[in-house]
Amino acid sequence: MNDIVGKVNRRAFLKTSAVLGGGIVAGGMPLSQAIWAAEGKVLTARSYRDLATLDPAYWGGPAEVDVMSCIYSKLTHYKPGSEWAWELEAAEKIEQVDPTHIRFRLKKGITFSSSYGELTAKDVKFSFERSNTPAIWGPLDRVEIEDDYTGVLVFRGPFAPVWNIALPYGCGHILSEEAVRKASNGGGNFGMKSTAFSGPYVFADWKPNQYALLTRNPEWSGPKPGFDEIRILPIPDDKAAERAYQAGDVDFTRISLDSVATLKSNLPDNTKLEKKPSLWYYWIGMNVDHPKLKDINVRKAIQWAINVPQILDAAYAGQAEVATGIIPPGILGHRDKALVPPEGDLEKAKEFLAKAGVSDLTVTLDCGNDSTNATVAQTVQAQLAQIGITVEINLRDSGTFNALGVESEDDSWKDLQLIFNGYSASPDPYDYTAWFVQDQVGIWNRERFRSKRFDELNAKAITVDDPNERAKLYYEMQDLMEESGAYRFLTHGARVVVSRTTKMESATRPDGEALFLEFKPV
Repeated sequence: MNDIVGKVNRRAFLKTSAVLGGGIVAGGMPLSQAIWAAEGKVLTARSYRDLATLDPAYWGGPAEVDVMSCIYSKLTHYKPGSEWAWELEAAEKIEQVDPTHIRFRLKKGITFSSSYGELTAKDVKFSFERSNTPAIWGPLDRVEIEDDYTGVLVFRGPFAPVWNIALPYGCGHILSEEAVRKASNGGGNFGMKSTAFSGPYVFADWKPNQYALLTRNPEWSGPKPGFDEIRILPIPDDKAAERAYQAGDVDFTRISLDSVATLKSNLPDNTKLEKKPSLWYYWIGMNVDHPKLKDINVRKAIQWAINVPQILDAAYAGQAEVATGIIPPGILGHRDKALVPPEGDLEKAKEFLAKAGVSDLTVTLDCGNDSTNATVAQTVQAQLAQIGITVEINLRDSGTFNALGVESEDDSWKDLQLIFNGYSASPDPYDYTAWFVQDQVGIWNRERFRSKRFDELNAKAITVDDPNERAKLYYEMQDLMEESGAYRFLTHGARVVVSRTTKMESATRPDGEALFLEFKPV
């Protein structure tokens, strides 16, 4: 669930980010009033929401990380392309010395802005230990310094996901210890305050809900980035972003899936459209502790009555593929197929319901209140009606929805029955399964799924280096989830981006997330 990570309370951040403003274009402000013309090469791109922090220990999602990757340095970063891989950035060398030690050696000459000096192993230690949380760094114990440029990450046990989750992404950014302590009175969350920058760009200006402006870092000694300025406009609504693109206000943006067919048949001039597999995962979950759903036969009946392709045609314009589990294609642990076929089987569903001895069943289905969520819920409602189950749909605002199933919020978790869930994760299977262990019941494990075997496999999988052996563990974990009857896997969605070929040659991760430093001007 990588959309909300770091030391910030993840659910609280979801509530906060939901009320961030509508963005410069959505708000009706002409760009000419908000952003001035500049000489040189300018990249103008859309973000799905406004920034909430510049602090890597408290980042909230790609909106922050896309900017941080331009203004800070990391030991490694994701490579652009269609396959998940990383390459060296601030590290001259990095290696797994043994299962619990990773040694790195920094490149010399990387400096922080504002006279904060050279980036050293001391800054790496400060940054990583400051952002150390089990969800990201696993059993990281400390960072030992060998000299100014060399250090060792010391773990209490093996943690294979560190290469895909922590090092190349949000919490892997390295800050100036001196600058952070000064900006935050000791080292805490510095929010949107500027500290010191070590990347190719500096954070030059920010108008909340209007734009963020990055300009070249005059103290950067590495390869020259392609653009003199990067302007990022927050536009939460995909349709508004599409209009902004067609108007020429942005040159790179994600678009909605239901616009793909139309755009493909009438693609704007000088436009490149790319459809990428997503790291999101969506499913219908069932609260196994609710009296109406305690019988596994009832849950199996619901599983088998849900026709996934029908849902995807209705809610995703047929542009999303059927999921086989929680782990998407391209990520280690992705299953070839689910145990329950995508189309389900109404007769088999009725058999399970008869076995449970249940008739005239009414259940609730909670989901977010946007149009896609509503369409998914209404389709499920019609499908379950075919086996005699009545579904009452509860459309929830984001704040209410994010609190569902959380015991610390109130007692409403006891009333939760069916729920349409969707989250994003990192390109490592650990970030998909970690939320369904027994310790997460009443927190993120809304289905209240409990499996000792699942927990054992989840703990073991992070210690396994061999990818084939590790994948087998994640196959079994997803089998256990499905066999519980508490999950009906739907889709991973998709990400579709458009870029203006007269302005840029875009570069993205395999899931379509922008890597602005790799963009090249035309």
